[in-house]
Amino acid sequence: MAATLEDPRGAIGFRDPDSNLDEEEEDDTAAVLLSVLVQRGQLGLCFYDSGDSSLHYMVDSPDNYELHLLSRVIQEVRPHVILTSAKQERCLTQYLQQLGSDPHYKPEVVTYPYVDFGLEVGKQRLLSAHLPFLPACISERDKMSYLSSCITFDSPLMLRAVGALLKCLDRRRVGVELEDSTVGVPILKEVVYIDRDTYSVLQIFKSDLHPSVYKLQSGEKEGLSLYGILNRCKSKFGSKLLRQWFLRPTRDLAVLYRRQEVIRFFTSPRNSDVLNTLQASLRNIRNIPGVLRRMTLSSTKVTDWQCLYKTVYSAVCIRDSMRHLPQSIQLFWEISEKLSEDLHYVAALINRVVDFDASLEESRFTVKPNVDPAIDEKKRRMMGLSDFLTDVARRELEHLDSRISSCCVIYLPLIGFLLSVPRLPSMVEKEDFEMEGFEFMFLSDDRLHYRSQRTRELDSLLGDLHCDIRDMETAVMTQLQSAVLEKSNSLYQVLDLLAELDCLMAMSSASQEYSYSSPKLARHRTIAITQGRHPLLELCSPVFVANSFQSSESEGRIKVITGPNSSGKSIFLKQVGLIVFMALIGSDVPAKEAEVGLVDGIFTRMQSRESVSVGLSTFMIDLNQMALALNSSTGSSLVLIDEFGKGTNTVDGLSLLAASVSFWLKKPLVDVPHVLLATNFHSLMQLGLLPTTGMLSFLTLETAVDRDELVFLYQLKEGICQSSYAANIAALAGLPTCLVHRAMEVSEHYRTGKPIKLHVVNRCQSVVQKFLSLDLEDKDVDLQSFMKDELLPSAGELLNRS
Repeated sequence: MAATLEDPRGAIGFRDPDSNLDEEEEDDTAAVLLSVLVQRGQLGLCFYDSGDSSLHYMVDSPDNYELHLLSRVIQEVRPHVILTSAKQERCLTQYLQQLGSDPHYKPEVVTYPYVDFGLEVGKQRLLSAHLPFLPACISERDKMSYLSSCITFDSPLMLRAVGALLKCLDRRRVGVELEDSTVGVPILKEVVYIDRDTYSVLQIFKSDLHPSVYKLQSGEKEGLSLYGILNRCKSKFGSKLLRQWFLRPTRDLAVLYRRQEVIRFFTSPRNSDVLNTLQASLRNIRNIPGVLRRMTLSSTKVTDWQCLYKTVYSAVCIRDSMRHLPQSIQLFWEISEKLSEDLHYVAALINRVVDFDASLEESRFTVKPNVDPAIDEKKRRMMGLSDFLTDVARRELEHLDSRISSCCVIYLPLIGFLLSVPRLPSMVEKEDFEMEGFEFMFLSDDRLHYRSQRTRELDSLLGDLHCDIRDMETAVMTQLQSAVLEKSNSLYQVLDLLAELDCLMAMSSASQEYSYSSPKLARHRTIAITQGRHPLLELCSPVFVANSFQSSESEGRIKVITGPNSSGKSIFLKQVGLIVFMALIGSDVPAKEAEVGLVDGIFTRMQSRESVSVGLSTFMIDLNQMALALNSSTGSSLVLIDEFGKGTNTVDGLSLLAASVSFWLKKPLVDVPHVLLATNFHSLMQLGLLPTTGMLSFLTLETAVDRDELVFLYQLKEGICQSSYAANIAALAGLPTCLVHRAMEVSEHYRTGKPIKLHVVNRCQSVVQKFLSLDLEDKDVDLQSFMKDELLPSAGELLNRS
């Protein structure tokens, strides 16, 4: 079955034709082999379970540097073998090393060459798999069409992992054959299944090109989307975590309740000042992992120390504020208790050691006074050096040529003290630079630089002060880095907790501004929404008509919605999908009241898309989307279908739609999902293609006709729309009046079975008859007049009609 970016689940059935398993799998214990790839913050994996001979896969999903998502997968799956590439990212190497140190669980880690994880290699291995239920002569294109309905080809890391896993199974002599696709269980059971098409059609994310000419090369910005209006985060890590919540909506009630109680607190008007104060502090939370990583490499910059100090200081302020808030709220208690005194220690240490003003001025790490007496002494000597060197220069001038009127003593790091004198006009050649008792060093800016006996004494007396000070301050910085790195666990915990706080305060701000309400969540199969609104459309429309939705456990599970085009059918479907989605990330929802049972997946067949990568037609992709909904939805799923069947001829499309609805109606009650189906196939009801059952209900959106003008009321009610009002919609769209009247005439004749008069054909036949009646041998016949009067007007009429 196909999986998605958001729901890491999916399975393809396997069988062993020869029962030729490896010796380690001959016992009764089922073996699990997991293949994983990590690249640029994305995780793709799959695993083979010999217990039920199935291949499960997880599509490419974002993961953090500590690989928390991979850790959750391994904790749930408990693989016996972990397969990965020999060329892997450092975070995966460190994770596998830590996994090997666990005394209670030590899986076998196998590495294959990087070439075995190639994308095209993975696709070819899938295509080369034996499919016994398909004809032997099937083409590669048709086999790709079938596989695209079982497994997504939009996740390159997962496909590469699948290819390597198939090779591993072959090497271990596990002769497997792909069987007919079966519905797999989620790799992570609490994660809600949402595919890429659903994210796109519901406009949960939307990328637009950046309008700034200076940022065109840097990529995209978030357009009008659900993520865009809810992302009020003040820190980059808050925005990043919020995106992960959107990509992994959850059914875990404990997690959802934890988020709801924080949002409920901050949406209270009396807590708005606390919200503003905390958000101001969150603006200073910076990239702690990046700073700590540079510390381990000893490549810390002055700006890194600034960022770290601001972050830790702000974290301490937030922690102290949290201690005055209700500790019954779990997140507030964790921030109060888990942000330890280590933060205060780090902030105080940095503030006591680092001189930020001097560091920025000199573009290097500079230590404050009273940190190291030796450094202070050398700096005092450096500060008093100017007057001392002026006195030395005065003495040296007495021993110089009388033509030289001035000189000075300068200090150059790594060279030492030098005597600098102006170049005389007579000094042309290098030989002219020589002076008795002075060693010429170099010429710069028309000044000659010499080393004398006194400058050598200064070198031995004072040494290389500048370099000494830099070396000593570098040593202090190294000690400070070590002290900070010892507290790294506390610093990482800061980021996790404050990023969560940032996300929840962002959603609280949006909830206040847009008048959202807190939904009730429970483990039942009911969805009840009172006066729900579309969260995006209500921002773009001056007037929005709210509509309610009710789907209980035993009645009205499948709703067929009819109505004219542009009456709001698609908007209502998306509205329900977005409200359910928002509830499953812990957010408040745009409705007066809402009660949402924990759905395990949101499936859509609403938007056709082209796919060059798999070479499928638009209708084939529509069928794949429908197949996913039919095969994978459960009694706790939400299915949204808009105009399915319109990609082929009317009879076939109507038949497929009726058969799909009947498929769900024939299931046991507990297995029937929440289905919202919008269609213009009125024959579906008129021909009685659907059975009469309490599980099926019909809805329509109200309209009114005022003097042949169609008025949309956008109010949902029970019933069936008797007409699509296509002619009225066409007139509203600005099509020519004669065209609309002709269409109405043809439609009426078609419905009543009357013959349709082909005016264009009759006109052409008349012109042909007149032409044939002409006597071309008659000199009086004027062909030009005939063409002008008869042929050209007919051609113009044809063009107008076309």
